[in-house]
Amino acid sequence: MMTPGNLAKFVVLCIVWGLTWIAVKLGVSSLPPLLFAATRFISAGAVFITIAFMRGSTLRPLLLDWRTLVLASLLMITLCYGPLFWGMTKVSSGTAAVLEMSLTPVCLFIFGVVLRQETWSWVALLGMAVGTAGLYLLFKDGVQATYGEEAWLGIVAVSWAAASSALGSVLAKPLIEKHGSSALAGSTTLLGGLLLVIAAIVSGERIADLSPMNWTALALAGWFFLVIFGSLIGYRLYMQLLRDVGPTRAGAFAFVSPMIAVAVGALIAHEPVTKTGLIGMALLLLSAATCLYGPKLGWKPVG
Repeated sequence: MMTPGNLAKFVVLCIVWGLTWIAVKLGVSSLPPLLFAATRFISAGAVFITIAFMRGSTLRPLLLDWRTLVLASLLMITLCYGPLFWGMTKVSSGTAAVLEMSLTPVCLFIFGVVLRQETWSWVALLGMAVGTAGLYLLFKDGVQATYGEEAWLGIVAVSWAAASSALGSVLAKPLIEKHGSSALAGSTTLLGGLLLVIAAIVSGERIADLSPMNWTALALAGWFFLVIFGSLIGYRLYMQLLRDVGPTRAGAFAFVSPMIAVAVGALIAHEPVTKTGLIGMALLLLSAATCLYGPKLGWKPVG
């Protein structure tokens, strides 16, 4: 149910994850992207698990569901961020943003229906279609030609990242209900981060490039923001929303966070916001409202 408390969590999630784009950009400007992401997730996972232990929790019950836990970690972290970062070297950032942000809620809805966590609704589907159109208008100037003949590989990689994250989220929902958000957030981020290190090394990144000399002040600031706000706050809120309001409404953040990123860019970096972009923002707000309050229009999530 979208209670005032859940709505407040949703707003905070949208703001935090809307700002992570800037933090990621600061980090990958001087550090290998996959290893940079891996250190973020491993650190956040260790803190999550420490907090869970301090509260008297134990990971032993969660380990009984280790197959689902490993699969969810792979899908949500390793097989999402690896292809996403690689795909962004093949296509423009605008193209990647539209693909990833528009496909994430759609995939969450589809997988939620298939795994019986959501019920089919034309209202929800219409809301996502409106959101996709809004995203395109918001990033219209950035959705241009790509970097070469391998652009289609980048499109496939970014699309896969969205689908992988969505499927992992839907699979994780029963585990959150059973074991709690802190324990699961810690387990998935820690395990996913460790697997991401392996993926980074296989892709050619070197651990030596994480030397202190490459950690600029901006990269360090971005890393701390991603760990504290992006993971410890944002990821846990996302887990709670998955459990309490379902995959589709939790995934509506993808229609709001881009507006936060664009607004911050306009205020801090004085990036222009066009009339087309403003229309896109209006459509995104309409889409988010439809996804959040669709049940009142006849769409009823399962559970």
